[in-house]
Amino acid sequence: MYIKIKNKKIKILEYTKKTDRIKSLKFVLEPIDYGIKIPKKKLVNTYFFCQKVDVCITNKENIIIKMYESLKSEKRKFHWKSYNIYYLPLGTVKNMKIGDTLIPKEK
Repeated sequence: MYIKIKNKKIKILEYTKKTDRIKSLKFVLEPIDYGIKIPKKKLVNTYFFCQKVDVCITNKENIIIKMYESLKSEKRKFHWKSYNIYYLPLGTVKNMKIGDTLIPKEK
């Protein structure tokens, strides 16, 4: 699956297994060019991330309710109303705003 932001396609990997959700982007050294979607989660956790990431938090309808640009490692953020958490490459959320809808597409 992927999402399209402006003229850029970003591949999205959906992690539903517990081991994948825990690992996510931990200890990834090379710059990322893909995103990770973690459904049914309320806590943003960037412990052991080796690089800054953009984070987008959506509700059940995939409407953006909160965004963090260039979130450093070793941060935790909790949101009651969140449902999906997207970890995205740097510079992605500059072209989005709160209230936009993320529409994941298959190819």
